[in-house]
Amino acid sequence: MDIILYTNKIDEYLKHDEVIDYQNEMIAEQADILFKNADNELEFIKTAYKFVRDNISHSADINEDMITCTASEVLKAGHGICFSKSHLLAALLRYKSVPTGFCYQKLILDDEAAPVLVYHGLNGVYIKEYRKWIRLDARGNKNGINAQFSTEIEQLAYPICPEKGEKDSFIVYPHPDTNVMEKLRKSKTRTKLWDNLPTELEYNK
Repeated sequence: MDIILYTNKIDEYLKHDEVIDYQNEMIAEQADILFKNADNELEFIKTAYKFVRDNISHSADINEDMITCTASEVLKAGHGICFSKSHLLAALLRYKSVPTGFCYQKLILDDEAAPVLVYHGLNGVYIKEYRKWIRLDARGNKNGINAQFSTEIEQLAYPICPEKGEKDSFIVYPHPDTNVMEKLRKSKTRTKLWDNLPTELEYNK
């Protein structure tokens, strides 16, 4: 598995903007708390990942219809879908100068109820100690999903099934895909978003 950077400009993976809004007081305070409870940067990354994975619910898992998008919205509400949770993890890590980006996989939404291919969002994170990028999926675990932090053997939320048309991508993008963002912003509820999940990335055009 070879992770590919969309740009070699490392500063692009540290930027603050209206979505990765780590200058927000809530984000800064939470990042500081997680950082203080870690012995080093690697432990901080692991702690931040587990915080987003375990303490921030996936909206669908708790049947929450509200859409969250920006990192601060996700933290305040305590839930978000995969894309939104990746925004929060990026904000927490970038606040402490850990280069973090965004990765996407194309997956079947539901084998029986909704056998359509849509995108799923996760993160790419730079591990300075090992001088390598890894992918982390903070979607949130439940029965049948067991994503874990690992610097060696990747363990994400979903296995890829190429025979079903699913596709993996090892590109780490510096900013959330604009098509994904448009879907999040235009959908007033998660129910409506579920009928209009992104099937293409603007990055791929």
